[in-house]
Amino acid sequence: MKELRLLVDASGEGERIDRYLVKELGTSRSQIQRLLQEGRILLDGERVKASTRLRGGELLEVSLPPPPPSKVFPEDIPLKVIYKDEEVLVIEKPAGMVVHPAGRRLSGTLVNALLFHFGELPPGGMRPGIVHRLDKGTSGVMVVAKSEVAYASLTRQFKEREVEKEYLALVFGEMRGDEGEISFPIGMHPHSKKISVRTRRPKEAITRWRVRERFRGFTLLEVRPITGRTHQIRVHLSASGHPIVGDPLYGRKKVRSIEDGLLREKVQGLGRQALHASRIHFRHPSTGKPMEFSSSLPQDMEEVLEVLRALYPAAPLR
Repeated sequence: MKELRLLVDASGEGERIDRYLVKELGTSRSQIQRLLQEGRILLDGERVKASTRLRGGELLEVSLPPPPPSKVFPEDIPLKVIYKDEEVLVIEKPAGMVVHPAGRRLSGTLVNALLFHFGELPPGGMRPGIVHRLDKGTSGVMVVAKSEVAYASLTRQFKEREVEKEYLALVFGEMRGDEGEISFPIGMHPHSKKISVRTRRPKEAITRWRVRERFRGFTLLEVRPITGRTHQIRVHLSASGHPIVGDPLYGRKKVRSIEDGLLREKVQGLGRQALHASRIHFRHPSTGKPMEFSSSLPQDMEEVLEVLRALYPAAPLR
């Protein structure tokens, strides 16, 4: 049983206790209400109803049950760990690795590796420890929760857009200007399984970019997603006329247009989109201390850039 003690701050004044705890713990309202009914949540030492209004300054004591056993089996898959402590784990996900099991895929995922190296993680189930994800073909840095406190805090930080993530993306074409913002709403395409700007259910999506390096016909970008929609960076860049090099969903046709044989060979050898999560910034769940971690470009993307630099010396920023 995990025991938590929370002091209600000014933001909780006048708030229902169940709604306040949903925001603080990052769990569902139904679970909070169940814990209240079971007497696992006390307000200044007393049992209360879900509708109880907070005044601010009270002490909340929460007894969280242990996470249910995962249905996923541990697997001895190597992990590159950048940082770890009792609360969080920061790792580098390689391209080609799926983050969590889904459908018929129950093995070979990051979750299988996490269970082997670190045991059961909250909240259990099929996504233990997972507070965000990277696409299978995207490499780079990820943060994982090792405790209930960390899971609640990181989930809230991502929801409130307090986590800063930065990616490096190699795209087709030469970007106009040195920086910009893409804000097309995106959602599921009405006639396919792809995400698209052509959708009947658009959701806000904001992506900011800045040029890192220019080549003839290509640009290396630093990309920062403000929102966190599925495939957001890939869809936004493609819709802007600059699909990510090697992207099998949103830029496959562009590979045929590469004239240089060696460059075309290197791009085809990627077997994935040239997108790398290079930096993440968040606050430590327990101490509140700002934490930032970075990840260098993997070899496959570096090899493509080496060919580009040899063919087309980098152009100056405009």
